[in-house]
Order: sequence, then structure tokens, then C-alpha cells
Amino acid sequence: MQCAEALRVQAFFDHELDAISSADIERHLEHCAACRELLHDLAEVRVAIRRDLAFERAAPVLRTRVLQALDDETSAAPAAPKVSRLIPKPKRSFLVGAFSGAGGMAIAAALALFLIVPSFTSPLLDGLVSAHVRSLMPDHLIDVVSTDKHTVKPWFAGHADVSPAVADFAAQGYTLVGGRADYFEGQRAAVTVYRHGAHTINVFSWAGGGILPRDSTRNGYHLAFFREGNLDYCAVSDTGWDELHGLVTLLKDLSQRENTG
Repeated sequence: MQCAEALRVQAFFDHELDAISSADIERHLEHCAACRELLHDLAEVRVAIRRDLAFERAAPVLRTRVLQALDDETSAAPAAPKVSRLIPKPKRSFLVGAFSGAGGMAIAAALALFLIVPSFTSPLLDGLVSAHVRSLMPDHLIDVVSTDKHTVKPWFAGHADVSPAVADFAAQGYTLVGGRADYFEGQRAAVTVYRHGAHTINVFSWAGGGILPRDSTRNGYHLAFFREGNLDYCAVSDTGWDELHGLVTLLKDLSQRENTG
């Protein structure tokens, strides 16, 4: 039976909710398996569309041509009969006039927003979420299955471009279940996989150096970023923020001990 919040979950997935409603849905997702499954299915569809369908962007010259056509059409239109001497005859096209004054400011702001919306997307966040979703498909989660860091960490040496901090934190509730290599940011990233209750946590690590994004939520998945040494890390899961940051703290402490040891 479909959850009553299913429609709002879909709106959340499409970033159509305000901040308060989004936070409400995030709390709901922590307790509703049906809605988490719905969100997972939506993410899989998005990944498939982006992977299999070509994206065509209109040429920049198109906007200029459309505006010019509107200008030409306005100029060619027959002049309206004079209704009152108090209403002066327009000397410029509507489009030119619309871009003056307060109304012009609003239109210009709307147009600017339309043109820069793609810049709000983050290839790094999108890539991490897509990789996390792919890993949840059958037979995609783990390449090397082991709870022993002495098995997982050496495996990365031959299959990834980095060697991250690895440990089993079962005593703290985070069980190491293995690792895999994933390709993004132009390199073979190392991914350490943990279980926390019913949740899977993928910890991605790669050779960084750029500006790391702030901790974020995308499509119901939390992404916690941190940097240790010359490696960037991101822990991704649908578990709660407190639980995710608990693992991040353990990994940061481990990495600092290894770097100073």
C-alpha cells in the first residue's frame, strides 16, 4: 500500500518543496521504508536517463534570434489607434521597454535565473549520489568482501588510485563489510562500505585538493564531506545525520592517528 506521503516524496525528489517541508520529509524518510524505496526507484530512473539519453543544449545564438524575432514582430505590428492624448505612442518595442524600470529589473532577474540555473547543479554531488544508488543494485555494492581492514586496505592498492583509512568499527555500531573501486572525478576512487543497522554507508575517498562542498542532502541521501591529509572523503547514506557524523568522527580520528604515527 502506498504511503500517504508518496506525492510529497516525489516533490522532494524534484526539489519542489520549501526548506521546512523538505526537513519534514527527511525525518519521514528515516522511518518509512516504502518512501525510501520510492526515492531509490526515482533515483535509479534518473541515473538511467542521464546515462542512456543524450542531452542536447540549445545554441546560445537561439536566445538572440528569439528576442530579435519578437522585436521585429512588434515593430511590424500596425499602430494602435490613438485613444487618448494622455497616453503617448510607444517609441520602442515592448521588449525594450519592458527591460526598463522596476518591471525590467524583475524580468531581467527572472531571465538571469533561467540562464544560470544549470550552475546550481553540482557534478560532484550528483556523481556521488549516482554512484551510491548504483551500488545498491544487486551485485554492485562490494568487490572485496571482508570485515578485516588488513584484507580491504591492501586490495585498494591494486584497484584504486588512493589508500584511505579503513577499520572495522563494529563495537561502535559500524560494521566494515568490504570495499570496491568506483570511477568519478577522473580517477579510480576507493569506496569503503559499512553497515549501520539496516543502512548502508558508502565512504568515498579520492585525491582532492579543491574546495569541498558543505554537507548536503540529495534525493533523500545525506552526504558528509571531510578532508584528511591529501585525501577527500564523503560518507553517503540514507541514515540519520547523527549516525553518519558518528562514522565520520571515527574515520577522522583513525586517519589522524595513521598520519601522525
